[in-house]
Amino acid sequence: MTQALQKKLVTFDEFVVKYPDNTGKHYELHDGVVVEMAQPTGDHEDVVGFLLEKIAVEYVRNGLHYSIPKTALVKPLEGESAYSPDILIINRPNLVNEPLWKKESTVSQAASIPLVIEVVSTNWRDDYYKKLADYEAIGIPEYWIVDYAACGARKFIGNPKQPTISIYQLIDGEYQVTQFRGSDRIQSLAFSELNLTAEQVFQAGYVGEN
Repeated sequence: MTQALQKKLVTFDEFVVKYPDNTGKHYELHDGVVVEMAQPTGDHEDVVGFLLEKIAVEYVRNGLHYSIPKTALVKPLEGESAYSPDILIINRPNLVNEPLWKKESTVSQAASIPLVIEVVSTNWRDDYYKKLADYEAIGIPEYWIVDYAACGARKFIGNPKQPTISIYQLIDGEYQVTQFRGSDRIQSLAFSELNLTAEQVFQAGYVGEN
């Protein structure tokens, strides 16, 4: 669950000066509203860690000049928002064109972001609605929503609800979605040789499933 912290709207510049604070908490900026992010569960972190490891192996093996920053922000070009994705793949050669990278570790250009991944928790509406629209507007080529606990609405993950990986790929400026469940092998344009099933991702928290 997310929690708005104030009624007065703040700018992105004000946000990056004040946050992160010394509380150890995690924040995003949603249309000028500072939002405190929920403490992630162990299962959530297991899924994130599993995907980080598998994807890092792929880009290293293919000689891609990518990296995965710990706390970098994605800022839409319009409005006062800034998101901290669960996994953000950075195309390092384009960082010279990012005016906010050096001081604020923030990216806003599609050329810098080959892939972004959100692992769903109780704030699923942000992932399926707001972030989906803003990532599409930026032009990020590929966006994964990993709903391992089937938190999202039935219109997104089916009825009955079931764990689903939704991969949105930008085609003619709009996201088109393909979904993966169970033994389906994940199909990614960013990492075409990635050999993972949806179930392997969902079971990442269990010893022996990796």
